[in-house]
Amino acid sequence: MIVVACPGQGSQTPGFLSPWLELDGVADSLAAYSEAAEVDLLLHGTKSDADTIRDTRIAQPLIVAASLIASAALTARAGRGPDGTAGHSVGELAALVGAGVISAEQAMRLVGVRGRAMADAAAQTPTGMSAVIGGDEQSVLDRLAEIELSPANYNGGGQIVVAGALPALAALAEAPVKGTRVIPLQVAGAFHTSYMAPAVEALRVAVDELVPSDPQIMLWTNKDGSIVTSGSAALDLIVNQVSSPVRWDLCMSSFSDLGITGLIELAPAGALTGLAKRGLRGTPAVAVKTPEDLDAAVQLLNGAAA
Repeated sequence: MIVVACPGQGSQTPGFLSPWLELDGVADSLAAYSEAAEVDLLLHGTKSDADTIRDTRIAQPLIVAASLIASAALTARAGRGPDGTAGHSVGELAALVGAGVISAEQAMRLVGVRGRAMADAAAQTPTGMSAVIGGDEQSVLDRLAEIELSPANYNGGGQIVVAGALPALAALAEAPVKGTRVIPLQVAGAFHTSYMAPAVEALRVAVDELVPSDPQIMLWTNKDGSIVTSGSAALDLIVNQVSSPVRWDLCMSSFSDLGITGLIELAPAGALTGLAKRGLRGTPAVAVKTPEDLDAAVQLLNGAAA
């Protein structure tokens, strides 16, 4: 069983879409995706600098577009799709497309709304996020409660991303929990916490306009790592996900319980395969960062089929 994983915000780098433009049809797809998301993906994916593409309004559409392009290229080259899919945070929108729940254009419209709404919510109060590496999980959670920070991403492998007010994040960095390392993240808000509540309604209005299909392959949710079998439930989950923690640790646990035989991370790849090295030890994983990585991904996909 091969699972395709779609990465979340923070995985983008300047110029990362440039190699993909060498593939037939990618420029046309980017033009259509740009119109749907109301973001110039060609400009920002090839020429914009790191500070520009860190903007939530730009980063989220860029990431989803890259995953959709890589997914289409992988399926075309392999002659088949994966057995299941999951996405980390905004990557869930690309996963919904991969599972046949919504179309690529619908996903790009939603990610445009999502990015703008989350950026607007983040602008209301100065907040941020930090990664906490190592240590005892319960001790970390107890400390977060003391200083009014929230766990935003349970990434597995001893990594929790925390979010909240900037003074509280500074306090955590100055006095970290024993055995942990605190790394400030370059994001502009406390995503996946109650600070994002204003963005939930905006996304819900956009989702209510859609008529989804039920998943055609296995689809996992960040909410609790369970498998989603209803298209309408999948859409409801991505709405509520904006202000609730990402449980990628539970997704990986579910992958392991089902005995997956490989993981392919779509562009802009690297973060989730890195987590898999610790959370899915021994499971082959391929990060599709550029078209040059497609052959390895095809080999893993078709090797499992054979």
